[in-house]
Amino acid sequence: MSESYNASSITVLEGLEAVRKRPGMYIGGTGKSGLHHLVREIVDNAVDEAINGYASLIRVVLHKDGRTVSVEDNGRGIPVDIHPKLKKPALEVIFTTLHAGGKFEPGSYKTSGGLHGVGSSVVNFLSEKLVATVRRDGKEYQQTFDRGQPTGKLKVTGPGRGTGSTIQFTPDPEIFGDQVFDADWIQEHLDICGYLNKGLRIVFKDEVTGNRKEFQHEGGVLDFLNFVVTEQGVTRTSEGAFLLERPGDQGADDLRIELAMVWTDAPRERFRSFVNGIPTNDGGTHEQGLKDGVVKALRNFIDSHDKNVPRGVKITADDIREGLFAICSVFLTEPQFQGQTKDKLNNPEVKGQIDGLVRPAIEQWLNDNPSVADAVLMRVVMAAKARQASRAAVEEVTRKSATNRRLNLPGKLADCSNTDPAESELFIVEGDSAGGSAKQGRDRRSQAILPLRGKVLNAEQADLKKVLANAELSDIVKALGCGIGKDLDPRRLRYHKIILLMDADSDGHHIATLLLAFFYRHLRALIEHGYVYIAQPPLYRIDHGTKTAWAAGDKERDKILKGLPPRAQPRISRFKGLGEMMPKTLYETTLDPRRRRLLRVSIPEGVKLETEQVMGDLLGKDSSSRFREITAWMDLVEEVDA
Repeated sequence: MSESYNASSITVLEGLEAVRKRPGMYIGGTGKSGLHHLVREIVDNAVDEAINGYASLIRVVLHKDGRTVSVEDNGRGIPVDIHPKLKKPALEVIFTTLHAGGKFEPGSYKTSGGLHGVGSSVVNFLSEKLVATVRRDGKEYQQTFDRGQPTGKLKVTGPGRGTGSTIQFTPDPEIFGDQVFDADWIQEHLDICGYLNKGLRIVFKDEVTGNRKEFQHEGGVLDFLNFVVTEQGVTRTSEGAFLLERPGDQGADDLRIELAMVWTDAPRERFRSFVNGIPTNDGGTHEQGLKDGVVKALRNFIDSHDKNVPRGVKITADDIREGLFAICSVFLTEPQFQGQTKDKLNNPEVKGQIDGLVRPAIEQWLNDNPSVADAVLMRVVMAAKARQASRAAVEEVTRKSATNRRLNLPGKLADCSNTDPAESELFIVEGDSAGGSAKQGRDRRSQAILPLRGKVLNAEQADLKKVLANAELSDIVKALGCGIGKDLDPRRLRYHKIILLMDADSDGHHIATLLLAFFYRHLRALIEHGYVYIAQPPLYRIDHGTKTAWAAGDKERDKILKGLPPRAQPRISRFKGLGEMMPKTLYETTLDPRRRRLLRVSIPEGVKLETEQVMGDLLGKDSSSRFREITAWMDLVEEVDA
């Protein structure tokens, strides 16, 4: 190490030498990501031509060696005339000079992803060989470079049909070693470009495997959103998706935005944002503006439409965005990116612009689609309740309670022999006595019986930790085998019919209601998939001669009696409970799939928010709300009976 430190110790690196000495400053590194960043730089230049209306087709070829890539577009073609200041062809200037390009002058590109003027030159400087071919003015021009240096002058190679540019390059093994390109990575980037540029046709040919693919998406960001939702395997909260498309010539800000979003049952939000076709993986001011606009829109909608959020529920911004999937693509004339890799947008004014566009548009969408609005608000309320019930406790408890198909089953469960969930039924039965009759009368091949003792815990007034500490409810979770809370996976469910079998009296109805609250609050996906039923056992047996009829309640009993002959003397028996029934009778009236009556439990699309409110009022801690709800239902019952 030299002991002197003076002016001669200062090294000045410029242009080619600077890039090859510190490539990470320009492409993020020399690993796989940096290698593929070279492809992105050249493809994005071609896409810029398409964004500004000059190109409609891009062809990308991965050559047989796996190390060489060609990118061709049918845009205007890189300029080839002599640069007035440097006295060299413009093409040579672009590929050999940092911060040289057509993105600095406002007349050349309205919006562009390549604003630093280093993309083409950096790719050239880091390539073992690069060949640039241009078609314009009826001629074909070509110039070749080795490790950034021209090997000769720009020359005309013949007549040229149409216009456009083709860039073929081979990354330098001195920089990248023996790495080869990943065709899947290239295809993924091209596919995204197709989504973000509606109508643009992109063709990819992999000469290594011989595969050829085309990417063209007429639906744009909405198609992209549908793809992401399907890929993630999540369920939409509602069928309707929000779509906002605003051209860039509708105001002084000249901001163009394409936005698609939908709420799902995913446990967290997922935003994918882009600026001028460049993925902003670290977000930025445009993404923050979108998030702010969504939150304000939902809050304004709740306030202006008197949408009652259940008492005691405090909604946060995180609750509103939970499960939200969004694709946001904006186009700016002068974007300010953080670094050459452009992973984050820094324009401070964009945050307010996006907020101002998104908020009123979402409010209008909710106003125009009330069923969607109710479903979204329901999703938000559920997120708030789950958060307040301590999600950390949910994860800790559910890990302990999740079971596999045939292990750790409750001892009082009389399981069926069938292992196919589609052909298996679980009867949750009130009382050991009724459970005993059901066990004797059931079809052992397909019907499992789980008896409960007494009235179960009110799940509406208890958090999940207390719910699973309750022996009866914990046994249900173990028997179902599909987990609970955030670990709930309907695909692991052991029975595709879960049948609540209670006495046909007020106590039985109360127990059924408590169980419904448990399923609604902690196993709702099972209701939404149509797996939960309520059995309709008879309350009366009516014998007349050699015939027997069964009635579920007083009204049905009276209707049967009215249909009998005038002089008939029927014998009417009222069951005090299911335990009084002989096993054979219980099977014939309630268990036999050919003769039984079941009510499937469902939550219609338009009343999800109302269901949430009623459930909270009926079973919540506020007794005054319960009194009002019961009074309202009593009036309805009187009308029905009348």
